[in-house]
Amino acid sequence: MNRPDRLEPGQAERLRAERDRDWRKALRRDISVQKRMAIDRQPMPEQEPWVRIKNFKEVNLGYTFDLARAEARRCLDCGQPGCVAGCPVAIDIPTFIKYIEAGEPEKALETIRRTNGLPAICGRVCPQEVQCEKECNLARAGREPVAIGHLERFVADYICLREGTGTAFHAGPGAPPRPEKIAVVGSGPGGLTAAADLARLGYRVTVFEALHLPGGVLAYGIPEFRLPREILESEINFIKTLGVEVRTNFIVGRTASLDDLRREGYAAFFLATGAGLPSFMNIPGENLLGVYSANEYLTRVNLMKGFRFPEFDTPVPGARKAAVIGGGNVAMDAVRTALRLGAGQATIYYRRSRAEMPARTEEVKHAGEEGIVFNFLTVPVRFLGNERGELRGMVLQRLALGEPDSSGRPRPVPIPGSEFEVEVDLAVVAIGQSPNPLLIRQLPDLKLGRWGNVEVNFQTMATSLPGIYAGGDVVRGGATVILAMGDGRRAARAIDEFLRTG
Repeated sequence: MNRPDRLEPGQAERLRAERDRDWRKALRRDISVQKRMAIDRQPMPEQEPWVRIKNFKEVNLGYTFDLARAEARRCLDCGQPGCVAGCPVAIDIPTFIKYIEAGEPEKALETIRRTNGLPAICGRVCPQEVQCEKECNLARAGREPVAIGHLERFVADYICLREGTGTAFHAGPGAPPRPEKIAVVGSGPGGLTAAADLARLGYRVTVFEALHLPGGVLAYGIPEFRLPREILESEINFIKTLGVEVRTNFIVGRTASLDDLRREGYAAFFLATGAGLPSFMNIPGENLLGVYSANEYLTRVNLMKGFRFPEFDTPVPGARKAAVIGGGNVAMDAVRTALRLGAGQATIYYRRSRAEMPARTEEVKHAGEEGIVFNFLTVPVRFLGNERGELRGMVLQRLALGEPDSSGRPRPVPIPGSEFEVEVDLAVVAIGQSPNPLLIRQLPDLKLGRWGNVEVNFQTMATSLPGIYAGGDVVRGGATVILAMGDGRRAARAIDEFLRTG
């Protein structure tokens, strides 16, 4: 009999499908489609709002085993599952959910990790409501979709955290070792995903991270109340078990150039350096003390543990009245962080309406429950300071929605004479970011887009330079975790083909 690592392409999948067929039929007979459709979606247990605004513990508490199985019973195990097509990394969603229903979370995790090395993270921060859950056939039938993200989180937490480590799941036999070394620049979700897939293909992979801790935006951008650091560490530990080396405090472009790494034997590169260059509004007063980019503010709090000052020597400004400008997930993270750091009032100012906000529905819901004030169709035009150069207020202008712009959303149009002033002593600008230019400026032949993003062939994630691939925010600007992971998967497949075919 062939060994598992010598199966013909597609043979392993066929064997798994045959193995799973009978017990899945039994589950379908156990509960009819009509009864499954009648089961209500299981709510996620949460900290109460008046409790959680005083701590940085995770808001969502996670499903219990019984809640997870109850939710799994809602899955219809469709013949043509739309959820899989809606997942950027193509997780076999019906199969992992059926394993939960059958009481076998270990096999559920094994199923997920064939295509996703970061399930505990994705289950927490991915926008399932506009991806897999949007395509759920229950939703198309007028019911609430299966809580795919909550179930994915449950599986990862139940197995990995029960064991106290991310190494509880063993990847099984991989491909025969390859001689080539591959460098992944950046340890965010795209870089980690590419590294994991390439390691499974037998390559020697090193991830180079400029900061002192791996994780990229997962470490510096997302607060603990959404993504606890022990969860991130657990997922990265799993990636390391695949044979991936992670080197921190290593700035590619400063510590060593790509040419230096080529001389060390690296045959291909995946650039996942993120979007660390903040955008500002270029209005008067942006240099006042108390005006921050979201990048700096959240990095101080999250990566540098400013929320535990003075235990950690990273001061973070307190505020009586905090203002956050923007309407995305970063803005939600910043404003909810300000509230937890003691702001008496924390307000979002967004230049469009609620309907155009790009932030996740769940994050907006949580913010509203916590007392965040939303001020729509409003934009700052000037920051005001006192005689010491400290922020004391803002002048804002009201807007109306006009014709759609290039994004397809209605363009905000200023209303003449609508300016008004508000008192604030902390302002966080969260209107987007651009790719980190440190490395890409050292590659003069690398083709860039209008906003300094790296241009790629989205089928392969190949750049204009042979052997160099890119994905995530360095390509897309501000993107979601799961889109970056999808980029990493496509790049890994393309790098493998590039090295095998020359």
